[in-house]
Amino acid sequence: MERAVITRHLLLLTAAIAVIGANSLALSPIAAAVAGAFPGRSAADVMTATALYGLATAGSALLLASMSDRIGAEHALGRALLMLTVSLGFAALSPALWVLIAAQALAGLAAGVALPAIYTLTAQVAAKGRESETLSFVLVGWTLSLVVGVGLAALLADLLHWRAVFSVLALAAAGLALGISRCRDWGTRAGGEEPSSCLKALRIPGIHAVLLNVAAYMTAFYGLYTYLGPHLGEVLQLPTTFAGLAIAVYGLGFGVAAPLGRLVDRYGATAAACVTFAGLMLVYLGMAVSAALPLALLALCLGWGVGNHLGLNLLMRQLAELDPMQRGAVMGLYSAITYLCVFAGALLYRPIYTHFGFAACAWASAMLVLPALGWALGQWRRKQAALE
Repeated sequence: MERAVITRHLLLLTAAIAVIGANSLALSPIAAAVAGAFPGRSAADVMTATALYGLATAGSALLLASMSDRIGAEHALGRALLMLTVSLGFAALSPALWVLIAAQALAGLAAGVALPAIYTLTAQVAAKGRESETLSFVLVGWTLSLVVGVGLAALLADLLHWRAVFSVLALAAAGLALGISRCRDWGTRAGGEEPSSCLKALRIPGIHAVLLNVAAYMTAFYGLYTYLGPHLGEVLQLPTTFAGLAIAVYGLGFGVAAPLGRLVDRYGATAAACVTFAGLMLVYLGMAVSAALPLALLALCLGWGVGNHLGLNLLMRQLAELDPMQRGAVMGLYSAITYLCVFAGALLYRPIYTHFGFAACAWASAMLVLPALGWALGQWRRKQAALE
């Protein structure tokens, strides 16, 4: 496949992640404005839509993501983006809050199919020896959604109307669906004759260890991320803008880590995993020690973004390589676990934060990364033993 063709495909996939991510994050900063359009409703009522979006995404990824293995990931992604367009259109036109909530649930169903398809296509089009670099490129879409998407959503809501946010996202999703449909060469698709499913994918040798690492890793991130804002605002008495800055710095770190993917390809995923997970543990421990130091936390958020990008890259690459014939189902399991950990992290970390504070949450996150570090060290030792 020509380099220009690969680049065009990757830009489409990156933009698709950015649009999906922007929709999942945009409601929080505009919740008060949305609530104002529905008499008797509060911002907390509006955020019910986000909760159902997450549950719908997890369920869809678990039950529908294997569609990519049956009909091709590019076709699954195109259909999911069309469904996302419809759901965002309903969100923009919703006459009542329940319609907005239902529209976001439908968007979650679309996202649960789209995200695994995007990750599957990324692995398909990646050139041999450049898998991590390619995945890092596409993962920048999450940075765009966090740094650019959320900011533009708030700006559109202020300058025009909150309905303009969902209208723009719907137009973007429609444009991406058209762009995906016009791209013909998506690399060689590995597909089995028997229908794939997430249940069948759970029988793949070695998958349980990687999925356990994903669950612990995601819980560590979302648990700490959930209580970073409350810690900065309520405990350290810092303005809301500082919490926003901390999130932006994290997003910047996540984005600037993209070029490091080529180093993973050069020096090997096993060695990179040992360094990455050890470094991420140190970042979490550093956040525990400096919980009362705002500027130190801000600096560590940059390292947090870098470490989280590389860690995700390595875990997703490991999953993608387990069984190319069931890649869609495997990535569906990954997406389902990710969105379930959004709830698990907030739920499990609440008593820790309430009784022991943010420092204890950071320490818990460091411990949750320990299984991934142990797994990486085990892989490295086996590789060294094989070379001797």
